[in-house]
Amino acid sequence: MPSVPSPAGSARRQRDAARTRADILDVATAEFARLGYTGARIDEIAARTRTTKRMIYYYFGSKERLFTEVLERAYAVIREQEQRLDVGHLDPVSAIRRLAELTFDHHEAHPDFIRLVSIENIHEAEHIRASAALAELSSPAIEVIGRILDEGRAQGVFTADVDAVDLHALISSFCFFRVANRHTFGALFGRDLTAEDRREEYRTMLGDMVIAYLTGKGAGRDAGRTAGQDAGRG
Repeated sequence: MPSVPSPAGSARRQRDAARTRADILDVATAEFARLGYTGARIDEIAARTRTTKRMIYYYFGSKERLFTEVLERAYAVIREQEQRLDVGHLDPVSAIRRLAELTFDHHEAHPDFIRLVSIENIHEAEHIRASAALAELSSPAIEVIGRILDEGRAQGVFTADVDAVDLHALISSFCFFRVANRHTFGALFGRDLTAEDRREEYRTMLGDMVIAYLTGKGAGRDAGRTAGQDAGRG
């Protein structure tokens, strides 16, 4: 009579499989971020893990699917942080600053995420478009920003005519550029955008720019309105 696998043995195999998958994804993340989708090799990923090329294909099916799961996991990290963001007790100005700081901190702490997104843009988001998981992975940040904007306008604090998606793009662009372009920017202008001694300055700058835009207190916008008023009077 064939023996029945014990529950303990089955649980151990599941843990081992989960650990192997996580190990493969860790190494694949580093390889794809370093060499891009085209340059990364499954043989090299296998050599750097406690598994084989055949086992990688067993777990993921293909290089394309492996890269897609790397992207899915990378995006899940920032989405989880956005989900945990608690700004309900803050006024709209403080809340939007806190959300901007979250994006700033995440992008700085996850340079591989920045490289992976850059690589996926080279491929015109073909892997993201094909991912059901990413299609369903809504951005909590958009929902949070929308609520903050509504509250800020209701209180008469925010005056800018901007929606949550465009404001998210504004915040992300500064954070993304700072990490993605640090080397070229440093070579051209002799300034390291990720230097530790300037970190708080840039973090504060981001919040100040966003709040100035939302409240209409930016010098450029005030100057533009004044010039327009003067021209009208003339």
